[in-house]
Amino acid sequence: MIISKKVIARVLCVSALFSPFSVHAQQAGQVLFEQQTWTEIQSALKAGTTTILVPIGGTEQSGPYLAVGKHNVRVMALSQQIAQKLGHTLVAPVVAYVPEGTTNPRSSHMRFPGTITVPPDVFEKTLVSIGKSFQVQGFRNIVFLGDHGGYQKYMEKAATALNHEWQGKNAKALYIKDYYTAITNQYAKWLTQQGHGSEVGMHADISDTSLLLAVDPSMVRESALRASGTPSAAEGMYGGDPRHASAELGRVGLAMQVNAAVKAIEEERVK
Repeated sequence: MIISKKVIARVLCVSALFSPFSVHAQQAGQVLFEQQTWTEIQSALKAGTTTILVPIGGTEQSGPYLAVGKHNVRVMALSQQIAQKLGHTLVAPVVAYVPEGTTNPRSSHMRFPGTITVPPDVFEKTLVSIGKSFQVQGFRNIVFLGDHGGYQKYMEKAATALNHEWQGKNAKALYIKDYYTAITNQYAKWLTQQGHGSEVGMHADISDTSLLLAVDPSMVRESALRASGTPSAAEGMYGGDPRHASAELGRVGLAMQVNAAVKAIEEERVK
Protein backbone atom coordinates (compact mmCIF):
# COMPACT_ATOMS: atom_id res chain seq x y z
CA MET A 1 0.00 0.00 0.00
CA ILE A 2 1.34 3.44 -0.97
CA ILE A 3 0.09 6.47 0.91
CA SER A 4 0.82 9.90 -0.55
CA LYS A 5 2.78 12.57 1.34
CA LYS A 6 -0.36 14.70 1.40
CA VAL A 7 -2.31 11.95 3.14
CA ILE A 8 0.52 11.29 5.62
CA ALA A 9 0.58 14.99 6.50
CA ARG A 10 -3.16 14.93 7.07
CA VAL A 11 -2.85 11.87 9.30
CA LEU A 12 -0.12 13.50 11.38
CA CYS A 13 -2.19 16.66 11.69
CA VAL A 14 -5.31 14.92 12.95
CA SER A 15 -3.66 12.18 15.01
CA ALA A 16 -3.43 14.40 18.09
CA LEU A 17 -7.15 15.08 17.91
CA PHE A 18 -7.97 11.44 18.54
CA SER A 19 -5.28 10.53 21.03
CA PRO A 20 -6.61 9.94 24.54
CA PHE A 21 -3.54 11.76 25.86
CA SER A 22 -3.84 14.88 23.71
CA VAL A 23 -4.38 18.38 25.04
CA HIS A 24 -7.60 18.54 23.03
CA ALA A 25 -8.93 15.43 24.76
CA GLN A 26 -8.08 16.87 28.18
CA GLN A 27 -10.06 20.01 27.36
CA ALA A 28 -12.99 18.18 25.79
CA GLY A 29 -15.07 18.24 28.97
CA GLN A 30 -15.54 21.96 28.52
CA VAL A 31 -18.03 21.30 25.71
CA LEU A 32 -19.97 18.51 27.42
CA PHE A 33 -23.50 19.55 28.39
CA GLU A 34 -23.72 16.89 31.11
CA GLN A 35 -20.63 18.20 32.88
CA GLN A 36 -22.05 21.71 33.32
CA THR A 37 -24.29 23.07 36.05
CA TRP A 38 -27.58 24.65 35.02
CA THR A 39 -26.24 28.10 35.84
CA GLU A 40 -23.16 27.49 33.67
CA ILE A 41 -25.42 26.43 30.80
CA GLN A 42 -27.54 29.54 31.31
CA SER A 43 -24.43 31.72 31.24
CA ALA A 44 -23.17 29.97 28.09
CA LEU A 45 -26.48 30.63 26.34
CA LYS A 46 -26.32 34.31 27.25
CA ALA A 47 -22.73 34.44 25.97
CA GLY A 48 -23.71 33.13 22.53
CA THR A 49 -23.60 29.34 22.82
CA THR A 50 -26.66 28.70 20.69
CA THR A 51 -25.69 25.38 19.07
CA ILE A 52 -25.91 21.94 20.66
CA LEU A 53 -24.88 18.66 19.06
CA VAL A 54 -26.96 15.56 19.76
CA PRO A 55 -24.65 12.56 19.17
CA ILE A 56 -26.58 9.42 18.23
CA GLY A 57 -24.81 6.08 18.46
CA GLY A 58 -26.33 2.67 19.10
CA THR A 59 -25.55 -0.55 20.92
CA GLU A 60 -25.12 -3.43 18.50
CA GLN A 61 -23.06 -6.46 17.67
CA SER A 62 -20.13 -5.71 15.40
CA GLY A 63 -18.58 -9.08 14.83
CA PRO A 64 -16.32 -10.92 17.28
CA TYR A 65 -13.66 -8.20 17.42
CA LEU A 66 -15.43 -4.87 18.01
CA ALA A 67 -17.09 -3.89 21.29
CA VAL A 68 -20.84 -3.32 21.09
CA GLY A 69 -20.57 0.36 22.07
CA LYS A 70 -18.43 1.36 19.08
CA HIS A 71 -20.96 3.88 17.72
CA ASN A 72 -21.41 5.56 21.09
CA VAL A 73 -17.68 6.01 21.65
CA ARG A 74 -16.99 7.23 18.13
CA VAL A 75 -19.82 9.72 17.89
CA MET A 76 -19.00 11.22 21.29
CA ALA A 77 -15.32 11.63 20.44
CA LEU A 78 -16.07 13.22 17.08
CA SER A 79 -18.85 15.44 18.44
CA GLN A 80 -16.41 16.99 20.88
CA GLN A 81 -13.95 17.75 18.10
CA ILE A 82 -16.74 19.20 15.95
CA ALA A 83 -17.94 21.39 18.83
CA GLN A 84 -14.44 22.70 19.46
CA LYS A 85 -14.03 23.59 15.79
CA LEU A 86 -17.41 25.32 15.60
CA GLY A 87 -17.05 27.27 18.83
CA HIS A 88 -19.95 28.34 21.07
CA THR A 89 -21.26 24.76 20.90
CA LEU A 90 -22.09 22.13 23.49
CA VAL A 91 -22.42 18.35 23.14
CA ALA A 92 -25.46 16.56 24.57
CA PRO A 93 -25.31 13.06 26.12
CA VAL A 94 -25.16 10.23 23.58
CA VAL A 95 -28.40 8.62 22.45
CA ALA A 96 -27.38 4.96 22.78
CA TYR A 97 -30.79 3.28 22.31
CA VAL A 98 -31.77 3.17 18.64
CA PRO A 99 -33.64 0.95 16.15
CA GLU A 100 -31.58 -2.21 15.58
CA GLY A 101 -34.21 -4.71 14.44
CA THR A 102 -37.14 -6.52 16.02
CA THR A 103 -37.20 -8.77 19.08
CA ASN A 104 -40.04 -11.11 18.02
CA PRO A 105 -39.04 -12.41 15.61
CA ARG A 106 -35.40 -11.45 16.13
CA SER A 107 -34.15 -9.58 13.08
CA SER A 108 -31.15 -7.59 11.86
CA HIS A 109 -28.54 -7.09 14.61
CA MET A 110 -31.00 -8.36 17.24
CA ARG A 111 -30.23 -11.86 15.99
CA PHE A 112 -26.99 -11.62 17.97
CA PRO A 113 -26.34 -11.06 21.68
CA GLY A 114 -25.02 -7.60 22.51
CA THR A 115 -27.67 -5.54 20.73
CA ILE A 116 -30.34 -3.25 22.20
CA THR A 117 -33.23 -1.98 20.09
CA VAL A 118 -36.16 0.42 20.31
CA PRO A 119 -39.05 0.82 17.81
CA PRO A 120 -38.54 3.49 15.13
CA ASP A 121 -41.50 5.57 16.32
CA VAL A 122 -40.15 5.61 19.87
CA PHE A 123 -36.77 6.69 18.53
CA GLU A 124 -38.30 9.50 16.47
CA LYS A 125 -40.37 10.75 19.41
CA THR A 126 -37.28 10.66 21.62
CA LEU A 127 -35.36 12.88 19.19
CA VAL A 128 -38.30 15.27 18.91
CA SER A 129 -38.50 15.53 22.70
CA ILE A 130 -34.75 16.08 22.94
CA GLY A 131 -34.98 18.84 20.36
CA LYS A 132 -37.83 20.57 22.17
CA SER A 133 -35.97 20.33 25.47
CA PHE A 134 -33.03 22.25 24.07
CA GLN A 135 -35.09 24.75 22.08
CA VAL A 136 -37.10 25.95 25.09
CA GLN A 137 -33.85 26.53 26.97
CA GLY A 138 -32.64 28.91 24.31
CA PHE A 139 -30.57 26.79 21.93
CA ARG A 140 -31.30 27.84 18.36
CA ASN A 141 -29.46 25.05 16.52
CA ILE A 142 -30.15 21.48 17.57
CA VAL A 143 -27.87 19.27 15.49
CA PHE A 144 -28.47 15.54 15.04
CA LEU A 145 -25.29 13.54 14.29
CA GLY A 146 -25.91 9.84 13.64
CA ASP A 147 -23.05 7.32 13.54
CA HIS A 148 -25.13 4.38 12.28
CA GLY A 149 -26.84 3.99 8.92
CA GLY A 150 -29.96 2.14 10.02
CA TYR A 151 -31.79 5.11 11.52
CA GLN A 152 -30.77 8.01 9.29
CA LYS A 153 -34.25 8.38 7.77
CA TYR A 154 -35.82 8.59 11.23
CA MET A 155 -33.41 11.33 12.22
CA GLU A 156 -34.40 13.27 9.12
CA LYS A 157 -38.11 12.82 9.90
CA ALA A 158 -37.61 14.10 13.46
CA ALA A 159 -35.73 17.17 12.23
CA THR A 160 -38.42 17.87 9.63
CA ALA A 161 -41.16 17.64 12.27
CA LEU A 162 -39.32 20.02 14.58
CA ASN A 163 -38.64 22.56 11.84
CA HIS A 164 -42.31 22.54 10.88
CA GLU A 165 -43.25 23.29 14.48
CA TRP A 166 -40.55 25.93 14.91
CA GLN A 167 -41.45 28.10 11.94
CA GLY A 168 -40.99 31.73 12.96
CA LYS A 169 -39.20 30.84 16.22
CA ASN A 170 -35.62 31.46 15.01
CA ALA A 171 -34.66 27.88 15.84
CA LYS A 172 -33.64 25.00 13.62
CA ALA A 173 -33.13 21.25 13.84
CA LEU A 174 -30.28 20.14 11.62
CA TYR A 175 -30.01 16.59 10.29
CA ILE A 176 -26.37 16.38 9.18
CA LYS A 177 -26.28 13.48 6.75
CA ASP A 178 -22.76 14.42 5.60
CA TYR A 179 -21.39 13.23 8.93
CA TYR A 180 -22.38 9.67 8.01
CA THR A 181 -21.99 9.76 4.22
CA ALA A 182 -18.40 10.99 4.58
CA ILE A 183 -17.64 7.40 5.59
CA THR A 184 -19.83 5.53 3.14
CA ASN A 185 -18.78 7.68 0.19
CA GLN A 186 -15.59 9.73 0.62
CA TYR A 187 -13.74 7.42 3.00
CA ALA A 188 -14.76 4.22 1.19
CA LYS A 189 -13.44 5.74 -2.04
CA TRP A 190 -10.18 6.74 -0.35
CA LEU A 191 -9.69 3.23 1.08
CA THR A 192 -10.22 1.81 -2.39
CA GLN A 193 -7.58 4.16 -3.78
CA GLN A 194 -5.17 2.86 -1.12
CA GLY A 195 -5.69 -0.72 -2.34
CA HIS A 196 -8.33 -1.79 0.20
CA GLY A 197 -11.37 -1.85 -2.08
CA SER A 198 -12.12 -5.54 -1.58
CA GLU A 199 -11.89 -5.10 2.22
CA VAL A 200 -14.62 -2.45 2.38
CA GLY A 201 -17.98 -3.95 3.31
CA MET A 202 -21.21 -2.99 5.02
CA HIS A 203 -20.48 -3.71 8.69
CA ALA A 204 -17.48 -4.54 10.92
CA ASP A 205 -15.17 -4.21 7.92
CA ILE A 206 -11.81 -2.48 7.49
CA SER A 207 -13.51 0.92 7.66
CA ASP A 208 -15.48 0.24 10.85
CA THR A 209 -12.50 -1.34 12.57
CA SER A 210 -9.98 1.32 11.55
CA LEU A 211 -12.24 4.11 12.79
CA LEU A 212 -12.59 2.46 16.18
CA LEU A 213 -8.86 1.74 16.44
CA ALA A 214 -8.22 5.45 15.91
CA VAL A 215 -10.66 6.48 18.66
CA ASP A 216 -10.29 3.75 21.28
CA PRO A 217 -8.10 0.72 20.49
CA SER A 218 -9.11 -0.94 23.76
CA MET A 219 -12.49 -1.66 22.15
CA VAL A 220 -10.92 -3.76 19.38
CA ARG A 221 -9.78 -7.33 20.08
CA GLU A 222 -6.82 -6.83 17.81
CA SER A 223 -4.79 -9.97 18.52
CA ALA A 224 -7.79 -12.20 17.85
CA LEU A 225 -8.61 -10.17 14.75
CA ARG A 226 -5.16 -10.66 13.22
CA ALA A 227 -5.26 -14.39 13.91
CA SER A 228 -8.77 -14.95 12.56
CA GLY A 229 -9.83 -16.57 9.33
CA THR A 230 -11.93 -15.03 6.58
CA PRO A 231 -14.84 -13.07 8.11
CA SER A 232 -18.39 -14.28 7.56
CA ALA A 233 -21.98 -13.10 7.96
CA ALA A 234 -22.50 -15.86 10.53
CA GLU A 235 -20.14 -13.88 12.79
CA GLY A 236 -22.08 -10.66 12.18
CA MET A 237 -19.59 -9.24 9.68
CA TYR A 238 -21.27 -8.22 6.44
CA GLY A 239 -18.86 -8.02 3.54
CA GLY A 240 -15.31 -6.77 3.46
CA ASP A 241 -12.43 -7.84 5.67
CA PRO A 242 -11.22 -6.03 8.83
CA ARG A 243 -7.88 -7.83 9.26
CA HIS A 244 -5.74 -5.07 7.74
CA ALA A 245 -7.42 -2.28 9.71
CA SER A 246 -5.21 0.27 11.46
CA ALA A 247 -5.49 3.45 13.50
CA GLU A 248 -3.53 5.27 10.80
CA LEU A 249 -6.19 4.45 8.23
CA GLY A 250 -8.92 5.31 10.70
CA ARG A 251 -7.63 8.79 11.46
CA VAL A 252 -8.12 9.80 7.84
CA GLY A 253 -11.78 8.75 7.97
CA LEU A 254 -12.35 10.55 11.26
CA ALA A 255 -10.92 13.77 9.84
CA MET A 256 -13.24 13.45 6.85
CA GLN A 257 -16.24 13.10 9.15
CA VAL A 258 -15.29 16.05 11.33
CA ASN A 259 -14.59 18.34 8.38
CA ALA A 260 -17.77 17.34 6.55
CA ALA A 261 -19.92 17.92 9.64
CA VAL A 262 -18.36 21.30 10.48
CA LYS A 263 -18.85 22.52 6.93
CA ALA A 264 -22.49 21.40 6.78
CA ILE A 265 -23.36 22.86 10.18
CA GLU A 266 -21.74 26.21 9.41
CA GLU A 267 -23.71 26.40 6.16
CA GLU A 268 -27.08 25.41 7.63
CA ARG A 269 -27.30 26.75 11.18
CA VAL A 270 -29.13 29.84 12.31
CA LYS A 271 -26.62 32.61 13.00
